[in-house]
Amino acid sequence: MYLTSEKKEELFSQYGKSNKDTGSAESQIALFSYRISHLTGHLKANRKDYATQRALTKLVGKRRQLLDYLKNRDIERYRAIIKALGLRK
Repeated sequence: MYLTSEKKEELFSQYGKSNKDTGSAESQIALFSYRISHLTGHLKANRKDYATQRALTKLVGKRRQLLDYLKNRDIERYRAIIKALGLRK
C-alpha cells in the first residue's frame, strides 16, 4: 500500500502540531496533497481508469474546501501551507 501509517505520521508531524494531529486543516491538506500526487501518477499510466479519475476530482474538491476554510479563518496559516506544499506557482 502506498500510504502506510508511518507515512501518515510523518506527514502529520511535519505539517500538523504533532504526529497524532489528524484534525488540523494543515495536516489534512498535506494528506490530500500526497494522495492527489499519487493518484495523478496512477492516472498517467492508466488513462481510462475513470473511477480513479472521479476519486481524484473529489479529493481536489475537498482540498479546495479546506484551503478556502483556512484562508477565511487565518490567512497566515493559509500562506504558510501553500508555500510549504508548493501548491501555487
